[in-house]
Amino acid sequence: MATEKGNKKNNSAYINSSKYRKRVIWSGFLFGVGLAAFIDETIFHQLLRWHHFYDKSTTDIGLISDGLFHAFSWFATIGGLFIFADIRRRNAMCHKRWWGGIFLGTGGFQLYDGTIQHKLMRIHQIRYVENVFVYDLIWNILAVFMIIIGLIFVASRRSGQHFRKAAAHDHE
Repeated sequence: MATEKGNKKNNSAYINSSKYRKRVIWSGFLFGVGLAAFIDETIFHQLLRWHHFYDKSTTDIGLISDGLFHAFSWFATIGGLFIFADIRRRNAMCHKRWWGGIFLGTGGFQLYDGTIQHKLMRIHQIRYVENVFVYDLIWNILAVFMIIIGLIFVASRRSGQHFRKAAAHDHE
């Protein structure tokens, strides 16, 4: 019976460590999406005024779309931080995986923006110039680079070992 309870406890720690591992990545991912959207909106929409979120209508509609986009970025950021606070409270944080999630979220958002929104849906371009190809190329290469960094961080063996110890400690 004692062995059975010991196995249940070990299985519980394993299940929870898997759950927390995913939550750490999701926290970073949401924070990364929010961060990328915030930077995009602040720098390219407001400061440089290269485009609006939706450029196929009037300037007023473009500004409204920017406001909705800005609200989305803050919801993603706050959602990621709520999950982050819960993970920290449970002493199940793995910073390497969290940073991996941030890079995945930032790069994923940027690649989605550069391919789907810019090219497929054509709701806006990075910049309205004759040779936008250079801007698109740099934008998407940086996105892929961030995704690769995120995958390296998330797949790191060392971060998984550190995490299991923290999650097991939570159930002692």
